[in-house]
Amino acid sequence: MNTLFFLTPKSEVCFLYDYFSVRQALEKMEYHHYSRIPVLNKDGDYVGDITEGDLLWFIKKNKLNIKNSELYSISQIYSERKLEKIKIDADINELIRIITTQNYVPVVDDRNKFIGIVTRTKVISYLKEKAGF
Repeated sequence: MNTLFFLTPKSEVCFLYDYFSVRQALEKMEYHHYSRIPVLNKDGDYVGDITEGDLLWFIKKNKLNIKNSELYSISQIYSERKLEKIKIDADINELIRIITTQNYVPVVDDRNKFIGIVTRTKVISYLKEKAGF
């Protein structure tokens, strides 16, 4: 078994591009009720994540309101604390090692292109079913 079994594909994942504005990030996070979202560059490479805290501290520091939040891109603030990512062909042991410390694991192909995520919930649900719960 490998990572593909648990993959939520990019087409079904909420993510941001690093050129999106702070306002766009806020609106997407509010709509989806997420506290952390993957950030991609224009080429589709995974470059990091942005959290509610990153946005709040940036807004406070720069005294932003909704209107002027459109003037800043999230490339100026996305978290340098990247989640550990895995390659598409990673085995289940590698995935479990990482997912125990993260809510989701970004998955990339051999060219570092973001192809989706594996959520902790999906892995736990599978293990729970295998254990007969």
